Amino acid sequence: MVYGIISIIVLILILLVVGFIIRKKYYKQIDRLEAWKIDIMNRPVLDELGKVKQLNMTGQTEEKFERWRRSWDEIVTVRLPDAEDYLFDIEEYTDKYRFKRAKSEQEKLEKVLQEIEATIETILSELSELIGSEEKNKVEIEHLQKKYKSMKKHLLIHRHNYGDSIKQLETDLNAIAESFGEFDNLTANGDYLEAREIVIGLTANIAGLEEKIEKLPELITEIETVLPSQLKEIEEGKKEMLDKGFILEHLQLEKETQHLQKALGTYSDFLEKAEITEVENGIQEIKEKIEILYDLLEKEVHAKHYLQKHHGEISGLFEELKKTNEEIKTETEIVQESYQLLDGEQQIPHNFEKELSQLIKRYSILETKIMEDNSAYTILSEELKEVKQLIEKIGKEQQEFTEHLQTLRKDELEAREKVQELRRKIAEMKRLISKSNVPGLPFDYQSVFDQALEYIQDVFKSLNEKPLNMASVQNHLNNAVDTVEHLSGKTEDLIESVLLAEKVIQYGNRYRARYQKVAIGLQQAEEAFRSFDYRLALEEAATAVEAVEPGALKEIEKMLSEE
Repeated sequence: MVYGIISIIVLILILLVVGFIIRKKYYKQIDRLEAWKIDIMNRPVLDELGKVKQLNMTGQTEEKFERWRRSWDEIVTVRLPDAEDYLFDIEEYTDKYRFKRAKSEQEKLEKVLQEIEATIETILSELSELIGSEEKNKVEIEHLQKKYKSMKKHLLIHRHNYGDSIKQLETDLNAIAESFGEFDNLTANGDYLEAREIVIGLTANIAGLEEKIEKLPELITEIETVLPSQLKEIEEGKKEMLDKGFILEHLQLEKETQHLQKALGTYSDFLEKAEITEVENGIQEIKEKIEILYDLLEKEVHAKHYLQKHHGEISGLFEELKKTNEEIKTETEIVQESYQLLDGEQQIPHNFEKELSQLIKRYSILETKIMEDNSAYTILSEELKEVKQLIEKIGKEQQEFTEHLQTLRKDELEAREKVQELRRKIAEMKRLISKSNVPGLPFDYQSVFDQALEYIQDVFKSLNEKPLNMASVQNHLNNAVDTVEHLSGKTEDLIESVLLAEKVIQYGNRYRARYQKVAIGLQQAEEAFRSFDYRLALEEAATAVEAVEPGALKEIEKMLSEE
């Protein structure tokens, strides 16, 4: 019973403490919201409205001022008192521990204060813009008026540079002057925001007019002088080339120049209206097309020069190819007597002759066209270039085949020299083995030795065949070279093993009487030596000696190398 009462008392105390802590937290929020409300009330909106009220306002400016004033009055008389009521309710709910309701009212108040804050920010921003507009307008309008006067003066002095476009430029200047007048009227009536829009429009219009005044003289020169002069030059060049016998119908120069003349007329109309963007783009396009026309005429001139330079040499080139082909035929017949040619190589001279015959027929048709002088030089020169390239191709192939035939004989001589070198190497190996007093040859060594001799014999046989098959010769020669190289390595190993085995056995004899293991090991080594297994003999002897004298093998090797 007592414990139950104590538990209830403790629980009540806990609840009171928790409630106190939560209430304290809510009181802090109430203080924060109260401070926020006071801060809003102290915003300098009335002061800013007072500054604007001193201005002479009409129209849009006056309408905005009235809207700002009504918004502020509503904040002061309605929305802030509502906020005060919310604060009172929150405090009352907090005192009564109705925290959920207090939180709900707190959220509503925060939303109200945020909306008031946003409204005030908008009012102050627009007020600042209005006051700034008046100041900006004064500074910028003076700068724009200076630009206007400068442009007007420039056009008065240099009006001759602008041709028919001067009328449009003066119209644009008059429109700018009217905008200045409109600005003055709006400013005088206190409509500063609309006046600001006039300033922005004037800035864009004056910048556009400045660009036109700067670019028009050059554009007029291009359209009225430079480009027409280039078209005239093309016409005169065409006439001169026709008089010299050039065929130019395929270029359709007259049609293209007429199209460009028409385009110049169109862009001239644009210039009269001072519309420079279209003209700038159009000039670039016309320049590119004129450049193409120049290139086409220039190509015809170069084509004629190419024909004059290379036409006469083609017949001589054909004669050289014919002569070379006859030499190749003769050389091929001679080579066939001694060498076996690969499949198709016998037909190569005939193929050259066939290609040459077809090319001569093609050139004959081209030569007729050249003599008739009814075709464009570019067409004729391109065909002549193709013929010349094919002549060069056949000539290159003839040279390559001739070198191939010569290489066959060269390969034979090199093969004969190489096989003699291999025989000398074999003889040298036999001499070294004899000099080293090798008792006999191991089976594996003798097998490689015999194989090397057999491969060398195969090379000699293939070299003596008629016709000679160099592919077969090379195959046998490769086998012989590889085997002799392998034999050379085995010969060095053999001689080294024989000498070292003898020395180790001799060295081990000093221990034979004292150590039975050494005696047995040396006995086995001698048996292996007599069986021509010199490597095993060396291993047995070295193992026996090293057992009683570690490092002896290295010492023996050192002695041998010094000898």
